[in-house]
Amino acid sequence: MDVPFIVPILALITILGFLIFALKGKSDVAARKDDASAPKSTLAKDKSSSGTPADV
Repeated sequence: MDVPFIVPILALITILGFLIFALKGKSDVAARKDDASAPKSTLAKDKSSSGTPADV
């Protein structure tokens, strides 16, 4: 196995890992956005900006 063979394989594995990570994050955000019981952000129009942030 040479370097010209290993480098593209490692690059593709890295890209695949980032793609899986991004899709997981996207689905988590969509699920939280659809959940009515999730805490609202302090930037939301219908929440006081003096409260604690939702993720803390």
